[in-house]
Amino acid sequence: QVQLVESGGGLVRPGGSLRLSCAASGSIFSVNAMGWFRQAPGKQREVVAGIGRGGSTNYAESVKGRFTISRDNAKNTVYLQMNSLKPEDTAVYYCNADIDVSGSYGYHAYWGQGTQVTVSS
Repeated sequence: QVQLVESGGGLVRPGGSLRLSCAASGSIFSVNAMGWFRQAPGKQREVVAGIGRGGSTNYAESVKGRFTISRDNAKNTVYLQMNSLKPEDTAVYYCNADIDVSGSYGYHAYWGQGTQVTVSS
């Protein structure tokens, strides 16, 4: 019964910024790693950024220096601050979280519904 709800996507001009949010809710015992993936038209889904429960981060080379992933463990929420956006960043962005649901005896991967980010002039 866990849900990941994303928000913050939209249409922006090149060079603009967006902040994506993804909040997990439901019968959650604990949340381990969280991250963001994206899939552009004609391309395969790729990892954008990930963050461990302790705060360690990793980024795709294409977004290093422009995107920042963060999390609020108290709110079971992960964020993606996207600056200096480029047309090639246009994609559907998906939130992912490894969640130990109460009574499940282990972590399972959950996904958000996806949010469209379009960078165009």
